[in-house]
Amino acid sequence: MAETKFSCPVVVISMTNARDRRAAFSARAQSAQVPWRFFDARTDLTEGLVLDAKAVERNKGRPLTSGEIGCYVSHFSIWQEMVEEGIAQCIVLEDDTIVDWAFLAQLAATDLAARDLPYLRLYSKRPTYSRVVAKDFLQRSRTIVELVGYPFGTQAYAITLGGAQAFLRACATIKRPIDDQMDRSWEHGIRNLALFPAPVIEEFVESGIGSARYDTQRSEVFHAPSQRLARWVDRQRIRMKKLGVPRGG
Repeated sequence: MAETKFSCPVVVISMTNARDRRAAFSARAQSAQVPWRFFDARTDLTEGLVLDAKAVERNKGRPLTSGEIGCYVSHFSIWQEMVEEGIAQCIVLEDDTIVDWAFLAQLAATDLAARDLPYLRLYSKRPTYSRVVAKDFLQRSRTIVELVGYPFGTQAYAITLGGAQAFLRACATIKRPIDDQMDRSWEHGIRNLALFPAPVIEEFVESGIGSARYDTQRSEVFHAPSQRLARWVDRQRIRMKKLGVPRGG
């Protein structure tokens, strides 16, 4: 991981005790053409971040797991570090990813702010509605698309200083999992842009967050009429975004 001419840091979120995952990622990254480092995953709330447990229950019908909170805080902490240190742009990965390092080298050397790309997904977990924004990005047949809805996942993305500042504002109160909150472009105005085909994929390993959260029965408050109305409003906002209707239009 020697210093190179690239100014865009690559940080890889990983639990300090995840020795096997770190070893596997390091082995895959031997051909990396950009400097990278592990970022020790956080487990506790950080300054500037507030957990609204009641909002979480309303939105998800259950409390967040410790893993979900740790994931949220880890990404939030990286954005804070970018702002505190004036880092112009950063590529954020999680340690269960398989990376096209040659493409990442090109991406790291690209001024994303100058291209008006404050946030660019390099992977998503679910297919969703998309529209083409730019063709032949950095190489032929690589397309930037705008995703509408909930593609989920925080495994890989590039973010500029402006994007980090915007997400710090949008995510300062924990109301739902971090990927869920980041996807809500109709609410906070940060476009959910992504690369297709993705230059990063997720390795088939057990999630560090855990899967028990999917087995939890949702509470009564989740099914309350006010919450059903809120989810209906979200669906209408997503529908308008698909149709290209501006916010407030």
